[in-house]
Amino acid sequence: MKYILALVIVLIATLFFFNKTSTPKNTVTINNHVFTVEIAVSDEERVKGLSGRNELLENHGMLFVFNKPNVYTFWMKDTLIPLDMIFINNDQIVTIHKNVQPQPNATDEELQRYSPKEPVNYVLEISGGLSEKYGFKEGDTVRADFGN
Repeated sequence: MKYILALVIVLIATLFFFNKTSTPKNTVTINNHVFTVEIAVSDEERVKGLSGRNELLENHGMLFVFNKPNVYTFWMKDTLIPLDMIFINNDQIVTIHKNVQPQPNATDEELQRYSPKEPVNYVLEISGGLSEKYGFKEGDTVRADFGN
């Protein structure tokens, strides 16, 4: 009986491990650099964004997805970490706002706004300074893979 119980525990642990490691990830690739991203599709998710976070791992970010291209405006309300905002239309970088700094004491009216030069359907937020570090520039090709 002990051996059967031990075998069952090993099987459950193995299934849990393989299920964890095979979970599809959402990724965005720019210049062969891959970011694992959280997706913000709903209005609630887009408003919350990365606010309240104390850190963002270097190879991680948040991808804001919009149904149709438009000139979407972003701000840093309640955001605690510097970010790069990469505005993307289909598969190409349109505008990059680099190393945008938090504005912890700013009122809504005082918050600086960030927009693209032309309509976009995606905005990628990554840790501030990474666009410079990896040499991202307007016109670079972007590939988004949604792990289904």
